[in-house]
Amino acid sequence: MRASLSSSSSVLRDLPVLLVAVVWGSSFLAVQQVAEPGTVVAMLVLRFGVVLPLLGLTAWRALRKLSRAEWLGGAALGLVLSGIFLLETYGAVHTSATNAGLIISLAMVLTLLGESALSRTAPPRAFLAAAGLAVLGVALLTGDGGLRPPTLGDLLVLGAALVRSGYVLAMARTRAVRDTDMLAVTWVQLAVATAVFAVVALAGGPAPWTVALSYGAGQWAWLLHLSLFCTLFAFFVQMWAVRATSPSRVSLLLGTEPLWAAVFGITVAGNRMGPLALLGGALVLVATEWGRRTAPTPRPAEGDEERESELDVVGSSPEAAPV
Repeated sequence: MRASLSSSSSVLRDLPVLLVAVVWGSSFLAVQQVAEPGTVVAMLVLRFGVVLPLLGLTAWRALRKLSRAEWLGGAALGLVLSGIFLLETYGAVHTSATNAGLIISLAMVLTLLGESALSRTAPPRAFLAAAGLAVLGVALLTGDGGLRPPTLGDLLVLGAALVRSGYVLAMARTRAVRDTDMLAVTWVQLAVATAVFAVVALAGGPAPWTVALSYGAGQWAWLLHLSLFCTLFAFFVQMWAVRATSPSRVSLLLGTEPLWAAVFGITVAGNRMGPLALLGGALVLVATEWGRRTAPTPRPAEGDEERESELDVVGSSPEAAPV
């Protein structure tokens, strides 16, 4: 009886995290419903314009306690974050939702390779094999099983994966924010990223309010989905999950995101993939999980074990989340 209750409790703890993976998987499809190449920046202003006031109310007390160095550190990370969202979102409107979701999953492998390089420790051979398998999978996926070069959208999403991996490494090593309240530093980063989007929007393209007025009910529903579920809900679930379950368990559940991206892309968006492209997608999923399981375990400094556990989970939350 006690084992049954424990199992039920475990499922209840896992379900919200799994839902985050599902909504993240749907985010690429959502972007395609609310943005075109000419309205990407305006849409990003709207998306985070909805989130910032809500997150700011929650983080107000913590924001008032931030030091100058913490504000500057968060702002620097916010500039990098804006690049990630621009690359991911432009990429998502130039490729299929399925391709975008699978390619961005390479960020995990790239991050671990970067971690090994920075720590000057050779990764296990099994991990290198997983990385090679992932590259092969992406080649098959983006070429649809042929020898065609990847599309512009594929390259943009791959660039986002590279920048995201650098962002996560920087997030873990920026002393100014290592011991800062995560809620506050996330608000600073999103605020800076939104300011960047607003400036870029003024430089060209339609104004955010013009795009907002052009949206119908369906597009507003997708935009609110991106704002409230893919960003706000995802962040709070991960903050809760840090304390409710183990980082490795959360990482495993969030690792199903590309699977959900493929499910939404094929079933809702009608993406079509040839046999070899399907094989490539499967190889990316297998290689990403294999790489996660065989990656070298980082050695945190004394007294940093708890902080490292939070970074494992929160390091890829809304600020580094999929579009």
